[in-house]
Amino acid sequence: MKLVLDDVYKAFGSLQVLAGFDLTVAEHEVVCLIGPSGCGKSTVLRCIDLLDEIDSGRILLDDLDIAARGVNANDVRRRIGIVFQSFNLFPHLDVLDNVTLGPRRAHGVPRREAEDRARALLDRFGLADKADDYPNKLSGGQNQRAAIVRALMVEPEVLLLDEITSALDPELVGEVLAAIRDLAERGLTMVLATHEMGFARDVANQVCFLDGGRVLEAGPPEAVFGDPTEDRTKQFLTRVRTAGRL
Repeated sequence: MKLVLDDVYKAFGSLQVLAGFDLTVAEHEVVCLIGPSGCGKSTVLRCIDLLDEIDSGRILLDDLDIAARGVNANDVRRRIGIVFQSFNLFPHLDVLDNVTLGPRRAHGVPRREAEDRARALLDRFGLADKADDYPNKLSGGQNQRAAIVRALMVEPEVLLLDEITSALDPELVGEVLAAIRDLAERGLTMVLATHEMGFARDVANQVCFLDGGRVLEAGPPEAVFGDPTEDRTKQFLTRVRTAGRL
């Protein structure tokens, strides 16, 4: 599996959010998108998952341009999982129903098979005893881990994660990042938009600094964080360090 964004443009009205955005993600690679708020990180992920339609350019999943006219978005989303900042769990369903609803309704997976798969994943993420609980009974970190399980239920080829720790109390961030680190060690291809610089430095194969709607600088974490070449990257990282975030 290879994911390529080629010269992607996306505007919302007069606001140009992506302006010639290029990105290549190899199979089993973890790519972290960093940059100031408003630089386009979330929009990139939403475009990959076809939640936002691009204005021009290509998004290739292997050799298929998934952004082309006539492509079935639901077929694409069977190959891509996404986890948002907010958990978006259904409050009237328990955890087991939340994570099995998609596979059962959209993919026709039998209930017993879906529940067996769900219980195995919930156990892996420390939620085995929460299957029958409702979201309002879970902590923020537990809700976010349940959202990750829900995304993994379709066995995606690539997982997109959009600032998944930004809504959490600081003490809950670590448990969610540990879950993502486990996925990285298992070889799942992931693209993360994150403000967690230390985590990006530790887990990413490639770090991309976004500015002006494009990737201004990209490379291994040790290069981008340790010896950036672009003045804008240096400025951003200086502010991050001053704030104690790296």
